[in-house]
Amino acid sequence: MAKEGAQRAEETEQMIEKEGGKGAAEGSAGGSMRAGDAKEMRAVVLSAFGGLNKLRVSKRAMPEPQEGELKIRVKACGLNFIDLMVRQGNIDNPPKTPLVPGFECSGIVETLGDSVKGFEIGDRVMAFVNYNAWAEVVCTPVEFVYKIPDDMSFSEAAAFPMNFVTAYMMLFEVANLREGMSVLVHSAGGGVGQAVAQLCSTIPNVTVFGTASSFKHEAIKDSVTHLFDRNADYVQEVKRISTDGVDIVLDCLCGENTGKGLSLLKPLGTYILYGSSNMVTGETKSFFSFAKSWWQVEKVNPIKLYEENKVIAGFSLLNLLFKQNRGGLIKGVMDKLLSLYNSKKIKPVVDSLWALEEVKEAMQRIHDRGNIGKLILDVEKAPTPLMANDSTETSEAGEEEEDHEGDNENKERMPFIQ
Repeated sequence: MAKEGAQRAEETEQMIEKEGGKGAAEGSAGGSMRAGDAKEMRAVVLSAFGGLNKLRVSKRAMPEPQEGELKIRVKACGLNFIDLMVRQGNIDNPPKTPLVPGFECSGIVETLGDSVKGFEIGDRVMAFVNYNAWAEVVCTPVEFVYKIPDDMSFSEAAAFPMNFVTAYMMLFEVANLREGMSVLVHSAGGGVGQAVAQLCSTIPNVTVFGTASSFKHEAIKDSVTHLFDRNADYVQEVKRISTDGVDIVLDCLCGENTGKGLSLLKPLGTYILYGSSNMVTGETKSFFSFAKSWWQVEKVNPIKLYEENKVIAGFSLLNLLFKQNRGGLIKGVMDKLLSLYNSKKIKPVVDSLWALEEVKEAMQRIHDRGNIGKLILDVEKAPTPLMANDSTETSEAGEEEEDHEGDNENKERMPFIQ
C-alpha cells in the first residue's frame, strides 16, 4: 500500500510539473510554498449576473486546503441546468460576483489538508464543491469527496454525483419506489432523466413515463417504457395507458406542469419538484417569465391533499449538502450508487465534452435543450478554433465584455425547448 501510494504521489507530481504547478506538489509533501512559485490557475469566472457575455476564463489565485479539505487537480467538471440559473442570478440568495461557478468535478488528489484521512495523494476522485468547481484546482471538505472506480473515466465521474444522487434520493428516499410502481419524469433525455430511467430499471416491473422533445426519442426510446413529446397532451396520454395515473411524478419544469403532475397522482402518490426551468426562457433573467410561470402554478390546498391522499414534496441536493449538513447521508447514497455502477447496472450518459473556453457554447446547448445526458467541461481539452474566436477568451484581469447596442433585442431569442 505504501509503495502504491508513493508511486501515485510520484505520478501526480510529474503531472503537476508538466502543467506548471510543481510548487503545489512540493507543498503537499510538507514544504511551504516559496514566494514566486506558480500560484495561479485558469478558471471560468462569472463577472456579474446576466447573459453569456458575463463569463470569462481568467487567471485566479490557486486555493490551498484548509483543515479537513482536499486539494484536487481537476480533470473534468459537470455542467447542470442550475448553473444557468446561477449565471442569471435566478436563485434564492445568490452569492456576490465575481465568482467561479460549478458544483461538481473529478480529478486527482494533489494535497491533503490537516486531519484528512481515507485518501492519498494521487487518488482519482469525484467531488461536490460549493461553487468554484470550474477551475483547474479546487479545495473541498473531505466529506464531499468520493473515490472513482478504476474503470470510470474522469468525464463519467464528473457526470455522476449530481445526477445520480438527485435521482436516487427522489426515487428511494422521498418517494419510496418499490416493485410494480410507475414514474413520470420530465426532461427524460437530460442527465437526471437518464439517471432516473436507469435506477428505475434496477427495480422489477417499474413503468417509466417520460417527456422529451421528439428529436430525442430515437436515442432514448429504450430507456423508458412510454415516451411522449413534451408539447403533446401528456396528461391524457398517460391516463389512456394508466387510467389511475402514476405513483411518482418528478418535475423539473414547474409552472403549469405542477397542476398537471398533481392531477396524475394515484392515491398515496408523491409529486416531487426539483427544478423550475419553465421560469427561465431567455439568456438573461426575465421578471415576466418568472411571474408568468409562478401564476401558472396551481395553488396547493392542504385539505385537498388530505382528501385525495396525495403527497407533495421538494428536493434540492445542493441545499441538503451545503445548507442542511447532510453530507453523511449523501455519502451512504454514493456508496450504494457506486455499488450499482460496479455491478454494471447504471452508467452515466455523457453528451459531449467542452473546453473551459467553450463554456458559453456548452451553456447554449443546455439552453436549447439539445443535450442527451450530461455536458462536461474538460479542463485539458483545447478549444475548437472557431469557437474560441467567438467565445470565452482567456483574460488576465477578468475584464468583461460590454453589451453591444441592440443585444437586448436578442436576449429572449433562445426559448427553452425540451
